[in-house]
Amino acid sequence: MSSGIRRFLQRLVKKVWARAALFTLVAVLFALAAGFVGALLPFRLVIDLGQDSVDSILQIVASSMLAVTTFSITAMVTVYSSATTTATPRATQLMVEDSTSQNALSTFVGGFTFSLVGIIALSTGYYGEQGRTILFLGTLVMIAIIVVTLLRWIAHLATFGRMSDIIDRVEAAASTALTAYATSPALGAHPLTGADLAGVAVHAGAPGYVTYVDLPMLERTAETAGLTLQLVATPGRTADATTPLVIAASGSGAVDDGVRAAVLHAFRIEAHRTYEQDPRLGMIALAEIGSRALSPATNDPGTAIEIIGALQRVLTAALATEPDPEVVFEHLRIRPVTLEDLVVDGFRPLSRDGAGLLEVQARLQKCLAALAASAPEQAGVFDAAAGLALRRAEAALDEHDARELQTLHDRLHPPRHLQRQQGEDEAVGEGAGAGYQA
Repeated sequence: MSSGIRRFLQRLVKKVWARAALFTLVAVLFALAAGFVGALLPFRLVIDLGQDSVDSILQIVASSMLAVTTFSITAMVTVYSSATTTATPRATQLMVEDSTSQNALSTFVGGFTFSLVGIIALSTGYYGEQGRTILFLGTLVMIAIIVVTLLRWIAHLATFGRMSDIIDRVEAAASTALTAYATSPALGAHPLTGADLAGVAVHAGAPGYVTYVDLPMLERTAETAGLTLQLVATPGRTADATTPLVIAASGSGAVDDGVRAAVLHAFRIEAHRTYEQDPRLGMIALAEIGSRALSPATNDPGTAIEIIGALQRVLTAALATEPDPEVVFEHLRIRPVTLEDLVVDGFRPLSRDGAGLLEVQARLQKCLAALAASAPEQAGVFDAAAGLALRRAEAALDEHDARELQTLHDRLHPPRHLQRQQGEDEAVGEGAGAGYQA
């Protein structure tokens, strides 16, 4: 199976309508199969049923499932709207892809369709005596599935769409994307750190966000055409007249219409960003939640502090990931996303919008200090972010709070040369103490 078809199927199963359509189709086939399965059985299966008992049960199930389906749709739409207004619109796609709510809605729609098809088939005399018995047993199985699903759905509604649930979902999506990026910052291509390649730029047909790139297809295209391709519009970037999709470096081949068509086919460009290959969207979404919580209309610094903790966990997991230096795509060059960009995406809105809140700024300084300690080779990035946050806070806080924050910053982020000197002094002190004890 090609990567394009696999990605299409992965996206398809996340659609509400696709899962509901699949459950509905299974329910219809299940209801109709009872009419001819009885004739295939090598034994006689007949239960003495009351007058129109199956029809009555199916009518009860049909009316109940119609009401439950309507309630479920209303609850899901309310959650989506709440996520948009209280958190960030970037979290809505994660709520829509929730498997529990999709399974519940699909089961209720499938139960309604099963009952409706069964009632219609009974009224036309489609079932024989044995077929009615099999339909009755199938109805009992369907009722059991519906009851279990309804209980799970009720339990799920207790947390579905709450702020903590939204933060957890965005954090999980951000951590997945960022850890995958940390594993292979150049996505398996050669990392590009210098100037862009010189060559022919291939632009998209219409502007939009790059949400997915089929790298194996680009590699095959470059190898066949004898070209080296620099991927400029990485997932999450806007492809437009100023940002080409790729730059085809001059080599033994030429950029003809076939190469341009293959390059365009390897990119999926949409109106909205997705979390699939985008390492920055999760950081941006978390920062947006925290920034909205700090708005005067909301005034919820506790949520902003939770977001800082989520950002710390996401970055800590990414920094602890060992990168894989293996180059899979020899003809591709990619400029990796920098740690500076990720830190700016996550912490700049919080340092700006929470500049006047000491408790938020104190938590931010502690978070950046912990990240610097967990990755000493990248400590300068976090120290710079902490210094910028301090300057913004000093302009917004009163004198007492600003002095307290300055003291905290100096303790957590001392200059690097002082840290080295302190470490040397501690080493000398430990050595002297050991000699004295001896």
